Amino acid sequence: MKKSLLFFALAVASYGTIHAQTTTSSVTGVVKQSTGQTTTGATIKITHQSSGATFSGSADSNGHFNIANLQEGGPYKIEVTYIGEKPLIYDNVFLKAGEALQLDPVFAESSGTNLDEVVIVGRGLIDIAEDRKTPIAVSTITKQIIEEKVGAMDITASMVNTPGVYVSGQSKGFGESSMTTRGFDQSNTAFLLNGQPINGMDNGRVYWSNWSGLTDIASLVQIQRGLGSSKLAISSVGGTINFVTKSTDMQQGGFVKTSIGNDMFVKSTIAYNTGLMKSGFAVSAMVTGWKGNGYMNGTEGAGQNYFLSVGYKVNEKHNLNLMVTGAPQWHNQGYTSSLSNFLKEGRKFNANVETINGVERNVRKNYYHKPVANLNWDWTIDDKSSLSTVLYGSIASGGGQSKRTERDVNPEPFLASQVNNHQWFGVVSNYNRKLNDNLNFNVGFDLRDYKGEHYIQVTDKLGQETISHKGNVNYGTMTTPNSYSTNPWKSFGDKPKNAEDRLGWDYEQMIRYAGLFGQLEYAKDGFSAFFQGSLSGQQNSRQDYYLYKIGEGKSKDVNNLGYNVKGGASYTLGNHTIFGNAGLYSRQPYQNNIFMNYRNDVNGEARNEEILGLEAGYKFASEYFDVNVNAYKTTWAHRVTGSSKNATAADVKKYNPTNDPSVLVEGDYLYFSNYGVKQDHKGIELDFVARPFRGFELKGFASVGDWKYDGMAQTIVRNENREVLANEKRDLTGVKVGEASQTSWGLGAKYKVIKGLSFDADYRRYEDLYGSLPASAPTMKLPNYELVDAGVSYRLEVSPKNAISFRVNVNNIFDTLYISEATSNSVAQENPQYWKGIDTSNSVLMGWGRTWNASVKFTF
Repeated sequence: MKKSLLFFALAVASYGTIHAQTTTSSVTGVVKQSTGQTTTGATIKITHQSSGATFSGSADSNGHFNIANLQEGGPYKIEVTYIGEKPLIYDNVFLKAGEALQLDPVFAESSGTNLDEVVIVGRGLIDIAEDRKTPIAVSTITKQIIEEKVGAMDITASMVNTPGVYVSGQSKGFGESSMTTRGFDQSNTAFLLNGQPINGMDNGRVYWSNWSGLTDIASLVQIQRGLGSSKLAISSVGGTINFVTKSTDMQQGGFVKTSIGNDMFVKSTIAYNTGLMKSGFAVSAMVTGWKGNGYMNGTEGAGQNYFLSVGYKVNEKHNLNLMVTGAPQWHNQGYTSSLSNFLKEGRKFNANVETINGVERNVRKNYYHKPVANLNWDWTIDDKSSLSTVLYGSIASGGGQSKRTERDVNPEPFLASQVNNHQWFGVVSNYNRKLNDNLNFNVGFDLRDYKGEHYIQVTDKLGQETISHKGNVNYGTMTTPNSYSTNPWKSFGDKPKNAEDRLGWDYEQMIRYAGLFGQLEYAKDGFSAFFQGSLSGQQNSRQDYYLYKIGEGKSKDVNNLGYNVKGGASYTLGNHTIFGNAGLYSRQPYQNNIFMNYRNDVNGEARNEEILGLEAGYKFASEYFDVNVNAYKTTWAHRVTGSSKNATAADVKKYNPTNDPSVLVEGDYLYFSNYGVKQDHKGIELDFVARPFRGFELKGFASVGDWKYDGMAQTIVRNENREVLANEKRDLTGVKVGEASQTSWGLGAKYKVIKGLSFDADYRRYEDLYGSLPASAPTMKLPNYELVDAGVSYRLEVSPKNAISFRVNVNNIFDTLYISEATSNSVAQENPQYWKGIDTSNSVLMGWGRTWNASVKFTF
């Protein structure tokens, strides 16, 4: 082993020595704004005008860039671009052999376009708000921050130092985190990948285990809180999160990266980019493999990520780009448990781990494979108009495994998975027309077609020869000798074809969606204003093969119209900007809220949800200090929600007082349908960046919210046979909205000690945190808590083209014990015990303790 390391070190040293003697040239410098502030993430594109060869790079967190491996001579054309700024162009540049040309671009005039050349493809669809211009509350996270902060966690970890954002659930397992924006969960926050919607069409949810590859391929994440700037006919209550993947048109080269972390986490990545070739093609490819034991007991997992982007520059007017990405994975899951269990067994306790047939195992497991492909076409029609279109598709397969019995016919336990396969295709197109120097017009459409397939299949018979089950009205009691794999690579082919192999339910969901959207934007002399509007139609239907006789299982088509209108204005004078916006949404209910009881029964209470958003803000930007202050108010009316849980002994006593085993027994599913819920969210947010001296940066954020339910809510409770067990009403006026911290603040610092070496640390405090809303009690207030994270980075330039980078993170340095979420609010009947004011009989989830990860990356 030592000889191998010595050989590697000598090879790297000799390689650097050889390349240090080359006579190629480079262009280096620091990009700044007119205020003197350095510009993070600016794109530098260098074109050899004779051959057409292109080299690209971007400015780091200090505005510095270095484009190496350029041949002497010229002429070269150098373009420096950044969101919201007019491109800087340097023509007829000639380089001397071995010269490092110093170029320090300074932006002086804002651009009238949204993205210009910052994003090579789909720039008419990717709605990235421009700094100090677009009148919305926005936070932009660069690729460098993603690489530094995420480590072994989900990409949501890059957003924790953002006002209004709360992330929890990490300890449940790989990809199990969830985030809220201004108190609204992920199903009410719009997520876009290169302009493509990725929220589930049936319930609006996003499962990060299906998107673990975003950590590796995202070049930019922008959080638009509140209304957002998206031109699509989407209704984002909390905000809009834009993920922009790395463009194909990159400098030739690649990297190899290895990461390790707590609980045996290992991840390896290799990537390569051809750069733009003379043929007009460019290819970027990346493959990642990972595995680990997980933080919570029994939450092992493993997976792969793949990414392929093929771009073709047809001519000066047409650009094409095909992207394919996916993240097949499996992971065992953790869950909430009583606080007393965690205090007794430790915060890594997992109630899902049990001994079956003498073997300890976790009965809950998620496995999924969701390949996504999109084809982007950008057409520059003339100097005043352009058309951008993305055609996308996703074919997914997988499910969630748990322990199950079939009462009466198969009382012995076995493992089965609830399968969720889907096919999703869509197209989004946007036409942009520059009406004059100050006025831009956009119009476009958004079409989506979705089909989801749902059933239960046996994955492990736990020693039984066959599994008997009943419930399908067409066949009565059936027996299956088969079981199916939980390998995500096999899930597409290894699945039941016959009714006797499908348990519990067997149905399909169909959703068709069409939207039209338009925007008018005006900008002149520091003043900008926009108006957006959209109209959408949604058709929902259902085909059931389980609860209906053959040929009778097709539901009626349910059609709903929706709309949104929003507008805003901003004014910039020197370093100061003020803005305001307002919007009204009428959003169609999700599929799962339209059809009740897992049947074709149409919910007559499922009406369009009404969302009203108001916001105002102030921004200040200078060389040494930036600050943003936002105030908002969002009301969300006519909510219809649904949830389910396994019945406890107390539930059986409440909902089945006669103790009839055919009605409800402990462990059966209970289904809750909630109507008439209204939420009122208001608050103030602040974030700032200070650069008091070279190499040091201080960041901070704060969010103070007041999020409450309002009015009377009705809840209908049903059992697995879809029989109504209760019809309850309760007044929720004044009850606090849970699942997120309503008051939070934090500070972060980064110091560049010497060239290539930097240290950073972040502190966060969470207050006014409440659990989720229980079925028959108000939300429970949880204890406040504080977290401190820290990291160190070092980059060693081996040659003008090669570098080795090191990164180490330690999260929750002080190993703070805290509750990140809760699902109940109860008091023990006898001898209650308390921890920080919380009855220990409550179901909670503990946050991660101290964790760490380290990585090394070789760039070539």
